[in-house]
Amino acid sequence: MELVYYGQSCFQVSLSKAVILIDPFISTNPLSKNRDISNINPDYILLTHGHGDHTYDAEAIARNSNATIISNYEITTWYESKGIGSTHGMNIGGSYHFPFGRLKMVNAIHSSSMPDGSYGGNAAGYVIETSEKTFYHAGDTSFFSDMKLIGDEFDLDFAFLPVGDNFTMGIDDALNAASLLNTTTIIAMHFDTFPVIEIDHAACREKASAKKIDLIIPKIGESLTV
Repeated sequence: MELVYYGQSCFQVSLSKAVILIDPFISTNPLSKNRDISNINPDYILLTHGHGDHTYDAEAIARNSNATIISNYEITTWYESKGIGSTHGMNIGGSYHFPFGRLKMVNAIHSSSMPDGSYGGNAAGYVIETSEKTFYHAGDTSFFSDMKLIGDEFDLDFAFLPVGDNFTMGIDDALNAASLLNTTTIIAMHFDTFPVIEIDHAACREKASAKKIDLIIPKIGESLTV
């Protein structure tokens, strides 16, 4: 499975049966701005919630690639009202079998509104089971005890977890989350984009090492094989 990190919480996940793009905020991201998004052509776009730093490029990429937008019902209907023809609405606790595998929408504790102020439904995370790997993208969230339910239900190979603090979990809570999720591999996200969520990379790695967690802090544009 190949991953490409585009900054903030945006990852492209290349599977044998599909390419998935999660939370595209690229062209106006201060750390990746002016990147050409016209050559990003996913089959599916997953949106965890409505904030602009997770949705900014979703419409443009969906129009260019004809990707299907998957998100909560409120967000998918918002994109439908803008003329996006292929969407799949879900809600917390629901799952669906897509060509690439089973996707389950799980809880996240965070706010959600669209860039124009419209109601963005409930924030969410996703667990994706594929023939290659099973992984969890937490979206923007705090640490919450029901993460144990995810760890009990799924055999996770790795988890994308926010580590930037202030708006989401910080590194300490992310490491505690890994324990409940029963995974020893974290791919960090939602960090360094703005001054308020800048992290000390060396200190984060030291804390993870002390708990025997493999913490991957990706660089923007970096391709990873997991």
